[in-house]
Amino acid sequence: MTSDDRIKLDAVWKQALREEFEEPYMDELREFLRQAHAAGKEIFPPGPLIFNALNSTPLDKIKVVILGQDPYHGPGQAHGLCFSVQPGIAVPPSLLNIYKELKRDLNIDIASHGCLQSWADQGVLLLNTTMTVERGIAASHAKKGWERFTDRIIQVVSEQQPQLVFLLWGAHAQSKQKLIDTTKHLVLTSVHPSPLSAYRGFIGNGHFSRANKFLVQNGLTPIDWTLPSV
Repeated sequence: MTSDDRIKLDAVWKQALREEFEEPYMDELREFLRQAHAAGKEIFPPGPLIFNALNSTPLDKIKVVILGQDPYHGPGQAHGLCFSVQPGIAVPPSLLNIYKELKRDLNIDIASHGCLQSWADQGVLLLNTTMTVERGIAASHAKKGWERFTDRIIQVVSEQQPQLVFLLWGAHAQSKQKLIDTTKHLVLTSVHPSPLSAYRGFIGNGHFSRANKFLVQNGLTPIDWTLPSV
């Protein structure tokens, strides 16, 4: 997970995070992942996609940040973008509720797939705070170092970029608000879109229209939340 490794990272991100990669905890994280692979454990997302969120959305192009917690742990699902699944994979329940709010808020038809790559390409950083997981075991890579790394990403984004929108859904995402400069960024919070909580305040939050209004007010092109066919 450095410039010498097979995992490639966008040059702007690499420069911004250079000191973080040299911290001892990153060596421990690398060793943990190496041992997991050596033991024959299947890790998601695949190695080249671990940093997909960063490679898809360069630091200087970010407009909106959405935080997730853990990659999907089923085969073929995770591809490095929170809430998103690869084309051809069934839309997960939380993502379906996101689509339902998009329909209610902006009258955008519910997509037939779950790939959010077009959002990432437009400047929506779709960041899981833990960036890998073992197949079939949710949160199996929590507290191994990823959270410290992604906390630093959030801090860097907050410090270096002007007038962003942070969408913090659920208690875990909201716990990261302390890392964000709320004097210059718009932070919108609600319950998580999971089926357990979506109808207690996620459906009806209006976050997508509110995010675009803020972007336009700050001279930026709004996000086209409509997902193209894949």
